[in-house]
This record gives sequence, C-alpha cells and structure tokens, in this order.
Amino acid sequence: VTKDGYLKRMAPDTFKTQIRGGKGVAGITTKDEDVIDQVFTTTTHKDLLFFSSRGRVFQMKAYDVPEAASRTAKGQALVNFLSLAPGENVTATLSMDDMDSFKHLLMVTTKGTIKKTDLSEFENVRSNGLIAIKLKDNDNLQWVRPTTGKDEIVLVSEAGQAIRFSEKSVRSMGRVAAGVRGMKLKGSDTIVGMDIIEEGSAKKSGLLHLLIVMMNGYGKRSDVTEFKVQGRGGSGIKAAAVTKKTGQIVAGFITNA
Repeated sequence: VTKDGYLKRMAPDTFKTQIRGGKGVAGITTKDEDVIDQVFTTTTHKDLLFFSSRGRVFQMKAYDVPEAASRTAKGQALVNFLSLAPGENVTATLSMDDMDSFKHLLMVTTKGTIKKTDLSEFENVRSNGLIAIKLKDNDNLQWVRPTTGKDEIVLVSEAGQAIRFSEKSVRSMGRVAAGVRGMKLKGSDTIVGMDIIEEGSAKKSGLLHLLIVMMNGYGKRSDVTEFKVQGRGGSGIKAAAVTKKTGQIVAGFITNA
C-alpha cells in the first residue's frame, strides 16, 4: 500500500531468496513523490480492513485486490475499490490474518484522541464503509493497531513531548463513540508518532528504544525505561529539544535494540 493510495498484491515467489547485503530488486513503480507505506503478508481469503482519515472503516477480501501483472506494476488506486469521499484517504490498513492473540483495535488521531474497540465490532463491515470513530472538526484518524488488552501505548507530539500509559486506562467503546483524550496538547501541537509496547517487553533496560526522527534529518534514540508509565491524558514529558536546526518531529516509534 502506498502513501498516495495505490494497492497491489503479489505471490511470495515473485521475489527469489537473495544473499544478505545485496541491493534487491524493484518491487513497485511509484508516481513522483509517492512512497510505499505498508507491506504485509496475508492469504487471499482473509479480510482486509482499510481505515480512513475521516474515521471510517472499509472491508474487502484479499482476493478482490487484482494480482499485479508484473513485479514492478504500480498497482490499482484504492478509490477504485472503496467509496472514499473527496479529500478522504486511507491512513491504516490491517489484515485480519493472525489476529487470534489480539482482543482490540486501538485508534489514535492527530489531535491526541484515543479509542479502543473490540475486534468483534469489525467482523461485518458494509461495502460503503462504517464509522470507526467519531471525529471532531479538523481531526484525522491516523493510526490503528491491534492490542491484547494488557499492552502500553506511546504517543509522540510534533513539539517534542511523549507520553507512555497503560492500555488498561482506555476502556473499550462501541464503533460510533468519539474516544477519550490520550495526550493533552498545547496550542497547534499534533501527534506525529504512536506505537505499542507489548506486555512485559519493556521491563529490562536496553531492550526497547523510542526512536524520534526530525524534519531536518536529525534523530535520537532513548531507552523506553526513561519514560515512566503515566496516567492517560497528561502532557507527557520532554522527549526531544525541537530547534530551528533540527526542525519539528515528524515520526516517533518503538524499536528493538
């Protein structure tokens, strides 16, 4: 799936096993300035869920995505398959394959709202879409991730704040609910990064890090143990100093050292 909304599927044997360290082969031809956003494996009979910036969810079978004519084909535009409104774009795509260990889908918007909904709420989605989260004006749904109910959430803001809190502090809600505050933002600050810390994975120092990337090419990596678990809805703590030299933060996510 590309950032500009193109979709393609290929059989795994399209790519031969290569020796580590090689330059690989071209996997897709993209338009100018378009980039690959997501790559995942699934089976043709599994459901795919597409979440839009306007808080809607669409569903289709993997076999309904036409198999690419060639390895370098750019694929099909998502607007050919989904009833997207003008200005609405897909921000998250999930395969319902291997979801047995998860209980919920966790959604986060750019204005810091968070919502948790049982996976069962997304078993039957109409072809013209359903409301996944009720959004306020000028807010966009940006991240959707499956959770177990016992994980931790990390949010990172454009101005350099980060908050870590327990998933248990977010109660499960129905599809049409608006969610609750995940992080308190000041002024025009927005959320630019969201990630999940799986249960028990952050107990030992040095294992997991929060990686922050800034607009002018700067980045930093901090041990997640430096970010104590706080209550949901707070302002968090300073994760990076944002200056004219670094530019604002554009992404933040958890990495395994």
